[in-house]
Amino acid sequence: MASETSQTLDRGLQVLKILAETPGGLTVTELAGKLAVNRTVVYRLVSTLEQHALVRRDSRGRVHVGLGVLHLASAVQPVLRDSAVPVLRRLAEQVGCTAHLTVADGDEALALAVVEPSWTDFHVAYRVGARHPLTQGAAGKAILAGRDPRSAAYIVTAGELQSGARGLAAPIHGVDGLEASVGVVTLGEFDVAVVGPAVSAAAAEVASRLS
Repeated sequence: MASETSQTLDRGLQVLKILAETPGGLTVTELAGKLAVNRTVVYRLVSTLEQHALVRRDSRGRVHVGLGVLHLASAVQPVLRDSAVPVLRRLAEQVGCTAHLTVADGDEALALAVVEPSWTDFHVAYRVGARHPLTQGAAGKAILAGRDPRSAAYIVTAGELQSGARGLAAPIHGVDGLEASVGVVTLGEFDVAVVGPAVSAAAAEVASRLS
C-alpha cells in the first residue's frame, strides 16, 4: 500500500528542483507549463516559497531559487563531514596521502573535509574551505566525470593546482542532490593501480553512509 503524501508539498519541491536546474529563472507561466498545472496553483506555491526566502522574483518577474536555500544547505555540511571523516581517515592512513571530500558549489569545487596521514614524513596541507574551478584538479574533474555514467572510475591529475602535486579522485554516485568526490593529493609518487581502487572504494563507502 502506497504511503500518503502531500501533493502541495510535492509540487513545491518540484518548483525548487526545476528552478535549481534553470539558472536564468522562469516566469510563473513557464513554471506552470513545466509542472502541467494551473497558473493560479503555481502563483500560490511561489508566493508561499517566497515568504520563506526559498525563491525570489527579479525585476522582470522571473522566479529564481532564493537565499533561504543556502541556509538549509549549510546545515547539511556537518552531516556530510561527519559521515565522510572516518572513511577519509582510513584512506589517508592506508595510502599515505592527504584525503579529502570535495563538493560542487556552482562552478567551483569546495573542500568540505580533509584528513592528513599520521605516519608520513611530509604531506600536502589541504585547507578545508579551499576552492578551485571544477575544471581543474582531480577532485573537480571527478565531480564532472560523475555526471556521465560511462566515465572512468577515477581521475588522475598532476600539477594542476600546485606545482609538483599529484591528485586522484573518484566521484560519489547514488546520493540524490549531491555532486561530490573523494580524493587524495600528494607531493610524492603513488601507485595508481593501488590508490585508484582504494579511493573508489572510499567514495562508494561515503555514498553508502549517506544513502
